[in-house]
Amino acid sequence: MKIAVIGGGAAGFFAALSCKNHFPQAQVSILEKSQKTLAKVKVSGGGRCNVTHACFSIAELSEFYPRGGKHLKKSFGIFNTKHTVDWFTSRGVPLKTEADNRMFPSTDDSQTIIDCLQREAQKLNIAVQLGISVSDIKKNDAGFTLVCNDEETQYTHVIVATGGNPKLSGFDWLAALDHEILSPVPSLFTFNMPKENTAELMGVVAPNAIVRVQGTNLQTQGALMITHWGMSGPAVLKCSAWGARILHDLNYQFTATVNWTGLANEEIIREKFNETKSKHGKKKISNENPFDITARMWESLLTKVEIKHDLIWSELPKKEQNRLINTLYNDAYKVEGKTTFKEEFVTCGGIALHDVNMSTMESRKCPGLFFAGEVLDIDGVTGGFNFQAAWTTGFIAGKLAKG
Repeated sequence: MKIAVIGGGAAGFFAALSCKNHFPQAQVSILEKSQKTLAKVKVSGGGRCNVTHACFSIAELSEFYPRGGKHLKKSFGIFNTKHTVDWFTSRGVPLKTEADNRMFPSTDDSQTIIDCLQREAQKLNIAVQLGISVSDIKKNDAGFTLVCNDEETQYTHVIVATGGNPKLSGFDWLAALDHEILSPVPSLFTFNMPKENTAELMGVVAPNAIVRVQGTNLQTQGALMITHWGMSGPAVLKCSAWGARILHDLNYQFTATVNWTGLANEEIIREKFNETKSKHGKKKISNENPFDITARMWESLLTKVEIKHDLIWSELPKKEQNRLINTLYNDAYKVEGKTTFKEEFVTCGGIALHDVNMSTMESRKCPGLFFAGEVLDIDGVTGGFNFQAAWTTGFIAGKLAKG
């Protein structure tokens, strides 16, 4: 057996390691077109590498994938978050769980993960070849001929783990094998608001905001962070992931509304106002904030609706109160563009999942050809889910449908 794994990222390495563990006698090569492997692992999680997420229910885990979740249920039955934790821990890399259930190496250093994967590859005699660009793949009776740097090489099996590609043309060589390709568009991005004055609140976090996109059914909830260019944080990133195609079709020009309180409806907010008025009527409105938002944000919203900070609660006029409630519940911001989140480029799109057997990751159109990672039409929200999909699909692809 002579196996080529195309792509030296997380999915490619995991697929190659799985191959060698299932078929120790096989000759396994990782073909990476750049001069560096595992580049995305290095920068992920702010350089800490968010390895996976502490969600151990397959049904719940699959809900974190805007595309591919339903199909991944089958795959997670074979390799899931528990297996990921066990795999790294058994190789001397314990993981820790943070308050939001993201899991990182206990060292807080992505290099720990890179070193582990590279060490395992070296131990198993996997050939890692850099600067190898695969331009074509041809199926034949003996397996596959790959055209690499204008030279042809024969392999019995091929695993494609080339990651996402921003251009549809990047999938032409796989479309030539009769695979349906779903056009790639960005997922997981932050919102640019060049005409909104967000810089003065840079760094402020609303712990439980609700983000909606006007004119659509998109609505997400979670922490929201204000940046000098606009808005980020889990609420925005989830919105960008679930709405990847919708927001692409809007050319990233839309109005986002923010409910800063995280409370389900306006009436609950109104009740909070009435409670505060009756309990703290003699206090300054700027000093008594009834919501789970920072003092800095609260004061900024008061200024926005032209309420004096030294006004006491009992003297708050009805008109100003209604204006403040509306702003808390339905604060509108013009979005004009997007920014990649922390250098982590994620796309939706790729190989259509109906062309893949998700129990084996083998192509239904081309036996002997397997897929792993983001080359597939699979993407998760932020929190370690994209890496989990890489480990899962890589491990299963490496079993080569059990030879």
